[in-house]
Amino acid sequence: MSDANSHSQSPSLIRFAGGFGLLCGKIFSEAFRPPYYFRLTLDQIYAIGIQSFVLVAVTGFATGSVMALQFGYGLAKFGGTLYVPKIAALSILREMGPVFTSLLVAGRIGSGIASEVSSMKVTQQIDAIRALGTSPTKRIVIPRLIASMIALPILTLFADYIALLGAILVCQSEFGISPSYFIAKTIESLRMYDLLTGMAKTSVFAFFISVTACWKGLNTEGGTQGVGNSTTWVVVTSSIFIMVSDFFLTKFFILTVYPKV
Repeated sequence: MSDANSHSQSPSLIRFAGGFGLLCGKIFSEAFRPPYYFRLTLDQIYAIGIQSFVLVAVTGFATGSVMALQFGYGLAKFGGTLYVPKIAALSILREMGPVFTSLLVAGRIGSGIASEVSSMKVTQQIDAIRALGTSPTKRIVIPRLIASMIALPILTLFADYIALLGAILVCQSEFGISPSYFIAKTIESLRMYDLLTGMAKTSVFAFFISVTACWKGLNTEGGTQGVGNSTTWVVVTSSIFIMVSDFFLTKFFILTVYPKV
């Protein structure tokens, strides 16, 4: 039974890898040729970015607060409470902010893109676009990709600041660390590359989220049930992409950007 499952999964993985690569080729070949759908891109930036601010703010604040609590009580056993600002700030900007924000966007935006494009596919709107002589990649995929790669780094920057605010409040109320001390140690510890590498990660994550969602949407079959299956598949696959690529990006930045210990 397991052999049958593995054999049935292998063609689907190969199909996804090939289809993903072909779609990326179409994107790069058509992205710099007119026409350019600026209005569609702006609409997607609004849907992906502005409508996600509240969700990102709540999650960022909770993440920063929890990290400050965990680091604070853990380091208190060794008398290292004063190191909490530095550790929390580095963790938020390098890892927690980019990864948690991207996972949220994968759940909210990835599923939204997949369901929207899947619905267009099963109702034959994609075929109508082709019949009118317009490229579905140009009109559907590229605006969502550009919007994701613009909105997600901005959301991450916003989440970083909100998470640091949560950490400041927890450190003040739980450990007696003043906001001025927290801010001073944060400024002393952080460098511009800590912020930029975190935002660079989200650009890669945004690419995987949007292209995966669009590819699955364009290849959806099976009516309304297929739309639901595609939505679930995109959320799971995008999350896997984020976690795996985060490891390799972190390793790359450790070797090339971060100072050697």
